[in-house]
Amino acid sequence: MLAYDLLALGAAACWAMGSVMSVTPSRHLGAFAFTRWRMAMVAVMLWSVVAVTGGWRGFGLEAWGAMAISGLIGIFVGDTALFAAMNSLGPRRAGVLFATHAAFSAALGFWLLDERMSVQALVGAALTLAGVMTAMALGRRKDENHAWEVDRGHVGLGVALALLAALCQAVGSLVAKPVMALQVDPMMASAVRVTVATAAHGVLLLSGFRAARATTAPTARVLVQTGLNGFVAMGVGMTLVLLALEKGDVGMVAILSSVSPILVLPLLWFQLKRAPAPGAWLGALMTVVGTGLLLWR
Repeated sequence: MLAYDLLALGAAACWAMGSVMSVTPSRHLGAFAFTRWRMAMVAVMLWSVVAVTGGWRGFGLEAWGAMAISGLIGIFVGDTALFAAMNSLGPRRAGVLFATHAAFSAALGFWLLDERMSVQALVGAALTLAGVMTAMALGRRKDENHAWEVDRGHVGLGVALALLAALCQAVGSLVAKPVMALQVDPMMASAVRVTVATAAHGVLLLSGFRAARATTAPTARVLVQTGLNGFVAMGVGMTLVLLALEKGDVGMVAILSSVSPILVLPLLWFQLKRAPAPGAWLGALMTVVGTGLLLWR
């Protein structure tokens, strides 16, 4: 079992918690405002850590440029599109589509970075992705009408946004990989990515872009929820992914971190007091077997 595999799984756990925690503040503020507030708070957290640890030392201009591009694509475009998709489709169905980022990452890694998988790893990857999509696609009971599952927008647009988010996540990781392979400070790398994305959101807001405004004025409770979400999903989760990319392949890290929708199921079970549908159990079993093949490849 490789350490960077566990880091990718840790990121998946953080993203699972973050996706559930984001539902209320994201719908209160709107996708753009929620992402902007969350990133601004995370940027303050990360730069505070970097200032104490001195993580900026050895972080060259090339690293700044690559991480800035990665942040614009993976966070500014990707995260905003993902939360907009969640607002339209709900976290379960948006999660099904976003899980395709693992397939995008594997394909881009194969094409551009010459990454290869053994037969066992390939079977494990296929089982993992199929399990994630099965669990999320069949994870809703017919009589489920919780607000998290109700359509709140145009379904076609939601699907397009979720796929865009998946592609941006893959491209953002691909851009970050060469820099992280140099073993630069992951907190500093995260800080640059988040800061650039936050600045881009600020430009949108100042330019008068209507969708960038908050749909409802933020309350203290919503801001606390947003900050906690940012700390778990971005501050910890994103940094774990960058650590995993130091030695792990882009495709493998993406596949292992894509199990977050499976980890959402027990969280929803706890929240809704209802067990997942039988299809979710089947998908979870496939994912566990596939992940096991990947971990012990």
